[in-house]
Amino acid sequence: MTVRVPTYSAEQVRAAERPLLDAGEPLMQRAAGALADVVRGELGGVPATPITSSIVLEPLLQDAPDRRRPRVLVLAGSGDNGGDALYAAAAVGGLADVDLLLVGSRFHERAFAAATASGARRVELPELRDARYALVLDGILGIGAARDSALHGIAREAVLSLRSLVHTRRGMPRVIAVDLPSGLHPDSGAADDAVLAASLTVTFGAVKAGLAAGRGPELAGELVLVDIGLSAGLDAVAPAGEVEVARVIDARD
Repeated sequence: MTVRVPTYSAEQVRAAERPLLDAGEPLMQRAAGALADVVRGELGGVPATPITSSIVLEPLLQDAPDRRRPRVLVLAGSGDNGGDALYAAAAVGGLADVDLLLVGSRFHERAFAAATASGARRVELPELRDARYALVLDGILGIGAARDSALHGIAREAVLSLRSLVHTRRGMPRVIAVDLPSGLHPDSGAADDAVLAASLTVTFGAVKAGLAAGRGPELAGELVLVDIGLSAGLDAVAPAGEVEVARVIDARD
């Protein structure tokens, strides 16, 4: 059963986050924990924490009959979305072979260390040409890209490379977008061709307006909203609109 929820602009979400971050609230840990449970559900595993124990998503098939475990690619950018994706990678290391492609000028070092400690391995862009993935976790860009949402550099090359490989092979990997599909404008929903269309978007705190506008509905797939505790700030502002989500996950402490 779907749930209808309000949508908000990137600035409204940032303003709601600010006092909580200043107070030391663990917003990334809440987001990453819920994301990890969704990924584990996609891979057929048992959720790691009780906050998403009600999620039952269809498990993925093996990406090749001779592989004992599915293979997952994590695209990690410089911001919080990249950190969320890397922490999720750390949580699913026992269920899948995980590859990490760092596409930003920097990365979340603690999250990367946790991912590699769990068995994930760093890969470079040329290695994608010979790889087959069951699941891609898109953590390149988030609401910080409101001024320029288009992908550039290695991030753009990676997305275009993955898109081209999809057209030359049978089957398409499931794509989970972290907060929103990278390259989609968080407010307007505008996007060029360098965007991975998501099967599922796990969005944190509030549904961003761009997920329901422009190309958002085309690129976001199924929407799952993770409540990380922003209601006090968001209740005081007028939403941009409304949208239906498949599920709301309560990740508050």
